Amino acid sequence: MATMRRLYPWFPHVQRACCTRSYRTAAAPTTCALFHTPHHVQIHPLTAAYQSQSRAFAVCGRRLKNTEDLSSGWSREEEEGDEDYIDESEVEELFQQQAPAGIGEGQHRVFIVHPDVKWGSRKQHLTTADLMMAEAVGLVNTLHGWRVVDKIILSTKTPEKKKIFGKGNFQSLTDKIRQTAGITAVFVNVERLSPLSEREMEEAWGVKVFDRYSVVLHIFRLNAKTKEAKLQISLAELPLLRSRLRNEMANFDQQGGGSRYIGGSGETLIEVQQRLLKEREMKIRSALEKLRRKRHLLRAQRKHKEFPIVSVLGYTNCGKTTLIKALTGDSGLQPRNQLFATLDVTVHAGQLPSRMAVLYVDTIGFLSQLPHQLIDSFSATLDDIKHSDLLVHVRDISHPETVNQKANVMNVLKNLHIPNRLMSSMIEVHNKIDLVENYQLTEPGALSISALEERGLDQLKDVVEGQIVNSTGKHILDLKVDLSSPQLSWLYKEATVQDVQVDADEGSAVVTVIISDAAYGRYKKVFRGR
Repeated sequence: MATMRRLYPWFPHVQRACCTRSYRTAAAPTTCALFHTPHHVQIHPLTAAYQSQSRAFAVCGRRLKNTEDLSSGWSREEEEGDEDYIDESEVEELFQQQAPAGIGEGQHRVFIVHPDVKWGSRKQHLTTADLMMAEAVGLVNTLHGWRVVDKIILSTKTPEKKKIFGKGNFQSLTDKIRQTAGITAVFVNVERLSPLSEREMEEAWGVKVFDRYSVVLHIFRLNAKTKEAKLQISLAELPLLRSRLRNEMANFDQQGGGSRYIGGSGETLIEVQQRLLKEREMKIRSALEKLRRKRHLLRAQRKHKEFPIVSVLGYTNCGKTTLIKALTGDSGLQPRNQLFATLDVTVHAGQLPSRMAVLYVDTIGFLSQLPHQLIDSFSATLDDIKHSDLLVHVRDISHPETVNQKANVMNVLKNLHIPNRLMSSMIEVHNKIDLVENYQLTEPGALSISALEERGLDQLKDVVEGQIVNSTGKHILDLKVDLSSPQLSWLYKEATVQDVQVDADEGSAVVTVIISDAAYGRYKKVFRGR
């Protein structure tokens, strides 16, 4: 019966899909034939019990929009020039539909297990087990209502095994978990547990089992505010849903009900659920492709206006948002001292010492030991990094894992195939020096700052400006203009005017400007002969 309770949330969606098919091929039926079973098929007692509970869902009240409906709706809004052209209700439906069960259900008292790998390819060389445990505790504490009841670092020589630990260590761990009162979940601090490992651990310990992938996804889900973030999270959750579906159906099949056909449709229950997940994935990817095209259009508009773009990136909670707020004076930015406070790319205008306008892009923070699937889901967001004019890598220099965090950031950038021109010109910033007593810069080329106390920002702005001038091909020129013409106002609009030396007798001025090749070409074309 426990398996049926875990499967229960799937059935309304299965039924809805069945009703939708009937709707497309004929007039809308009064009832749905999903739970109608041919007489020659034997019904497992658990299935029969569930059917009696499901009659309340017999009437199909509506049908889900198909992908074509969604696409046509977006196209119409796009043609009308509506910036917010993806329907909020459709995104919310995809976001809320079939959220992974268990992890978001109320509060959790968590027991954390960190496997300390002694040797081999999975051994962490740039960090320690204690520091990895501290990060796991930080992840749990980020979640409202969750708290760490107990924790343990346990050595393992067999991290690839389904139970991760050897027989003796696993049994002692099981005894400790069972003897600790009030535990509602165990967080195994590994990148990703296989469906089989998760199932065996849950059976042994009698509580929900989470890995880094599922915990971080839950943090993402709670912090998601925009349509794009919600869609990306929904996409990243699909592998989790599929693995848990396999777990539940394996249990169900052992009880004799998992392979039965549904309503004579020729599909087993697991096939129906897999099809629903596939259809959901297609809808999410279609929606994200729309947003990707919109993002490409916005980038093109910025390039057309020749605004230099500086992407600020780094490990989660390194102080990126605080730094951008200090550089721009944007009072709307509200930095939070927590992991993954920023999930969406936001753009903020600032001004460099020459009064050149620049756009600072606040990006999602990075984290160690996350699967490629999660990074891939946010590829559209991270794609903005590739189209920047300059990268600023912010490091929390007060963190004991700062070296390991840098290595993780560089590894992610490598996997994203960031152009060499951006990697070679990237500025490294050592932030939070206010938390380090008598901090001395030891890495050549890096800049030390305190974004919170706004220390070292003038030097950073100077370096950013120099790199921007080099990377964008801009030139610093002295141009003689006729003050009776619109030349000066044109330069103020299309370039960065640094200085104006007026000659009142001649009615002219020498203007020092930072100007791009394209803008200078337009200037000569418009004011040729002056």
